[in-house]
Amino acid sequence: MFGIEDSLISTTGLIAGISIGSNNKKFILMAAVVSVIIEAVSMGVGEYLSDEAIQEIDKVKRHREKPFISGGLLTMSYLIAGMVPIIPVVLFDFPLSLLVSVFFAFISLFLIGYIQGKIIYTKPYRSGFKILLVEGIATLLGLFVGIFFKI
Repeated sequence: MFGIEDSLISTTGLIAGISIGSNNKKFILMAAVVSVIIEAVSMGVGEYLSDEAIQEIDKVKRHREKPFISGGLLTMSYLIAGMVPIIPVVLFDFPLSLLVSVFFAFISLFLIGYIQGKIIYTKPYRSGFKILLVEGIATLLGLFVGIFFKI
């Protein structure tokens, strides 16, 4: 779930900040796509290396392909989740693109928290709102940075 949450919020925050700071749709799309691809690969490689290091340190008898699988899953989940806030930028002009991006990212974050609550047998609505609130702060930060550095 970490890759999905991180991708949704960092991509949405990036789009929010750049959209407020610059009304250039091509630039917003380029920055968002580059960010998602680089961050996805970075996180996937980091997951792979972390799992491999743990495997070596603990001398745990795991399947050798587990670090590769977990790294690949994190990369793919990050890429897919990153498309949630990018697609509205492709389909709509500013400011509607920003509103739709933030809306779908926030709905997705709530659903992740809700599902997490169901899985771990806690209050799903509380879990959903907690993730929405905590992760939503990053989007607001992106907006404030975009306003501050507006070009």
